[in-house]
Amino acid sequence: MNKWIKFFATISLVALLLVIFQGEALAQCPMCKMAAESNLENGGSAGKGLNAGILFLLATPYLVVGTLGYIWWKNRRKVA
Repeated sequence: MNKWIKFFATISLVALLLVIFQGEALAQCPMCKMAAESNLENGGSAGKGLNAGILFLLATPYLVVGTLGYIWWKNRRKVA
């Protein structure tokens, strides 16, 4: 049980440090952002596609890591 407490304490500390020392990040360059906003204001739909693409690119690494973690967990349960 002590091993789990250390694990969660370490994860919590890392998460806290990431929140404290986060930097400002912009999802799009200013030129792309202006073009997408201008397109949406003029009735276009390119901005919606751009946002969908950003969300897809954001979700992909989490899906890959989650799948690998699940496979590892299933295989580890069989061994133990």
